[in-house]
Amino acid sequence: MDFGLVLQTDPPAAQVISLMKRAERNGFRYGWTFDSAVLWQEPFVIYSQILANTQRLIVGPMVTNPGTRTWEVTASTFATLNDMYGNRTVCGIGRGDSAMRVAGRPPNTLARISAAMKVIRALASGEEAELGEGTTVRFPWIGADARLPVWMAAYGPKALKMAGEEADGFILQLADPYLTATMVKTVRDAAAAAGRDPDAVTVCVAAPAYLTEDDSPAALAHAREQCRWFGGMVGNHVADLVARYGEHSDLVPEALTEYIKARAGYDYSHHGRADNPDTAFVPDDIVDRFCVIGTAEQHIAKLRELKALGVDQFAVYDMHDARERVIDGYGATVIPALRGGRIGGPGGGVPQP
Repeated sequence: MDFGLVLQTDPPAAQVISLMKRAERNGFRYGWTFDSAVLWQEPFVIYSQILANTQRLIVGPMVTNPGTRTWEVTASTFATLNDMYGNRTVCGIGRGDSAMRVAGRPPNTLARISAAMKVIRALASGEEAELGEGTTVRFPWIGADARLPVWMAAYGPKALKMAGEEADGFILQLADPYLTATMVKTVRDAAAAAGRDPDAVTVCVAAPAYLTEDDSPAALAHAREQCRWFGGMVGNHVADLVARYGEHSDLVPEALTEYIKARAGYDYSHHGRADNPDTAFVPDDIVDRFCVIGTAEQHIAKLRELKALGVDQFAVYDMHDARERVIDGYGATVIPALRGGRIGGPGGGVPQP
């Protein structure tokens, strides 16, 4: 299993870069950030510095969207970073929940995401792409070995199907084993039906992780409060699914729809933050299901369960009061258990080849 670190690009950017360096020392292979131009600093500028200050880390947005940048600009940005640092980027893409809504626009449609994925992947991989109205372009400066994997974030049935049919990877932003099993199956069935190798679609589960010294009620209660924001973030997507398919549709699992009944509203100024006041409606059992909290042994057990379901990468949302401790703890204990062999420890260690 691979591991990724997910951060918001809050200033100072130097701290984001420092945490990504720490993650690489501790065996993480991927460095992800949010991408919402109004709420946080521009990630692609920061990616250049992360890549310059690491040796192997693969970086990308979790997730960008096809509405805030023109597609050829997105492709050119990825291709330039890859030309500079050797194909070390990945394009995570989705509807643009926060990026679009904060800018006063609705999230992107699946049709737009589909078209954008084709254009961005083709151009960043050195191929021609149709931009519309008969305009076909290709980057004349791109290298022969250029490539860019495109991973799609999805929850709903149509999005999951499209991820299986078209994306190089599938990003699922929750760590509930039951829902993971259901959604991974949908993606892989769609890939097979489209004539693709289902195992060729990389599966990335992303969720907050919080390590505790023990499993005492007090320790777990603090961990839940630090991660409760995630249920609110996922609740935004679930609310959209309920609006489209209905509360009791067979297309949306009851495990997703039940908990948002008490959802009153959402202020994106607190998006993805541990002190988000709009997430009191999220019950403890949803935090436990969607996140990974508790002792290192409890993390290892849950991640082994996810790995058995076909998860290729666990990406740690590290937005809480113990960022360094979680990075170091994963390097010292969790990552070695899922890969084998010592990787890091307090303050960082030696990356596994």
